[in-house]
Amino acid sequence: MLLSQFQYKQWSDQRMLNAIQQIDQGKFAEQYAFICQQLNHMLIIEDLFRARLKQQKQPHPKTNSEIVPDFKQLALRLTHSDEDYLDYVQQIQCQQLEQFIDFTFTDQQKGSMQIQEILFHIINHGSYHRGSIARALDQAGVTHPADSYTMFLHVTQHQRREGLAG
Repeated sequence: MLLSQFQYKQWSDQRMLNAIQQIDQGKFAEQYAFICQQLNHMLIIEDLFRARLKQQKQPHPKTNSEIVPDFKQLALRLTHSDEDYLDYVQQIQCQQLEQFIDFTFTDQQKGSMQIQEILFHIINHGSYHRGSIARALDQAGVTHPADSYTMFLHVTQHQRREGLAG
């Protein structure tokens, strides 16, 4: 199930990135800036939790940054992040998913989560912020892409539209 969830995240993220490219940046600068800020925050969170999963040094001091990279950089980073998480879930063993990882949040509070909880958080966090971005896309006159998990299954596994198991 984890593999399918992260394939779904990658699929949804790419659909969102394609939609963002359609924004008239001159006319909808505020929405475009908001979207870039949301992408930046998503990536910082993914970086922070990736470092925790790999027991590496915390890569960011906060969950946002003062300077937001440009969209091309953010899109490239999100694409790489999705690939990295896909690689991670393909290599992890089922018995590892219940292991706890202790860490320090950016606010210096201690935290402890199971690996499976961290992975769920990454999926859930991405969905939440894609929803915020979808609203900004609508405000910018760009139809946000439908990105439900059921749509992902039916688009990527056509036989499911006919009620046939994968």
